[in-house]
Amino acid sequence: MVGTTDDTIARDPAPVQDLKDIDTVGRYEISRQLGKGGSGVVYLGVDPHIKRNVAIKMSKLTADREREHFFVEAQSAGRLNHPNIVSIYDAGLYKEYCYIAMEYIEGETLAKYCSKESLLPLNTVIEIIINVCNALDYAHKQKVIHRDIKPTNILLDSSLSPKIADFSIAQITETTVEMGIFGTPSYMSPEQLKDSQASNISDIFSLGCVLYEMLAGVKAFSGDNPFSIMYKISNENPLSLLSIRRDIPKILDEITQKALAKNPSERYQTCLDLAYDLRVALRGFTETAINGKVKDVIDFMLHLPFFKNFSKEQIKELIATSKIAKVRKGKIIVTEGEIDDTFYIILSGKVTIKKGDKTISVLGHGECFGEMAYICGQARAATVIAETDCILLIISAPLLDRSSESIQLLFFKNFAITLVNRLSQTS
Repeated sequence: MVGTTDDTIARDPAPVQDLKDIDTVGRYEISRQLGKGGSGVVYLGVDPHIKRNVAIKMSKLTADREREHFFVEAQSAGRLNHPNIVSIYDAGLYKEYCYIAMEYIEGETLAKYCSKESLLPLNTVIEIIINVCNALDYAHKQKVIHRDIKPTNILLDSSLSPKIADFSIAQITETTVEMGIFGTPSYMSPEQLKDSQASNISDIFSLGCVLYEMLAGVKAFSGDNPFSIMYKISNENPLSLLSIRRDIPKILDEITQKALAKNPSERYQTCLDLAYDLRVALRGFTETAINGKVKDVIDFMLHLPFFKNFSKEQIKELIATSKIAKVRKGKIIVTEGEIDDTFYIILSGKVTIKKGDKTISVLGHGECFGEMAYICGQARAATVIAETDCILLIISAPLLDRSSESIQLLFFKNFAITLVNRLSQTS
């Protein structure tokens, strides 16, 4: 289902009364209603030309200028193409309503997991928010700001992979009472409440509210009415997560508090920065060389041979879009003959490369393996086994392909150097 409008305040108290018993919207056949709120209604529709299910969200426009704004915003949002963003297929007008036809996700929203009775495991929450960070960072780089990040606008598929919904339509139709402010009160940033221009950093504050709620089971800012909520957002800090849950690591509380800083300059400046710190919290390194502190992780990787030509910012971007895993001694990491486009860089420990029963080589920290399957798209040529306990940086082809061009060039340069070195050792 697509995000509903929950506690958003609409300027028209009953804007959807005349959306009853409709059979078609544009070219789409209406199957049933999925959700309804004060400012709109969501239908399950079918595109008759390609027999594809779509979610159709309709909201009322109250001024001619909003119609023009709607199509500009819909065009911007329609350019977004990311696995963690709901795809927009079409936009149009139906009577006095705007509608957007978008990807239909059969699943729940994050709202299901924001109460104390249904909280997800900490690692699952962090993985979800990291994926949302990556999607928002992609959108921000396309000059698209969401402005209404909240649990009901983040959908989960059957594997708990998130997809952000309501790019564009939330920006146009959802407002607070006569204030012209876009957003939902409990998740709005202080600067949005002051009617300042929303920015990437405003989205980060809203995502901080979502993270807090998924960890605590209560909203970061709540009140009896929208104005009491707005006052708290502007003037009060939420309770520390440590006072609500004993199992919350201190680093998670610090990350959440930074995302919720009143002053935008004191918040994370990009979603990748937030994702990076969440990765650090998720990994929980126990080795002294990688002790969980942000600067130590960067410094550690910069001293590895593979990353000697990378900048700190490039390392930060890379870590935010990759995974780091601990692998126990004796575990098979890669199996000969399997099809996979993932490659690995050894941060600590050693691995053994085997072809059949024969040991080909032993690789140590700072070396990579699996890169040929990524470059050539071929099956794995050898089996890789952890000779010792290892920590591995795991990078998939789609993630690297979405990285900056400078990072991709550095990787291919290092792959070429690695290949030359290995060939020279066999000659």
